[in-house]
Amino acid sequence: MVLLHDLIQQLLSIYMIVVIIYIFMSWFPNARESSFGQIIGKLVEPYLQPFRQIIPPLGMIDISPIVAILALRMASSGVTFLFNLILN
Repeated sequence: MVLLHDLIQQLLSIYMIVVIIYIFMSWFPNARESSFGQIIGKLVEPYLQPFRQIIPPLGMIDISPIVAILALRMASSGVTFLFNLILN
């Protein structure tokens, strides 16, 4: 059971890093159009899309990825809470 918890936590951490990389790629011209950027986009855009529909951009700044990262952090905490509840 602990192994499953660790695996889920690692997957959430890796996905959070991929989201952060995708966000930073927006700072560099044509980075998202590269093959690497397109692969990451296929992984991250379906997750970010619901947040973008709910949270409108503030001028030129899109804060929805920040909320998406916070949601991943809360999911990570929720997984830990559930496994602690099951194991105790």
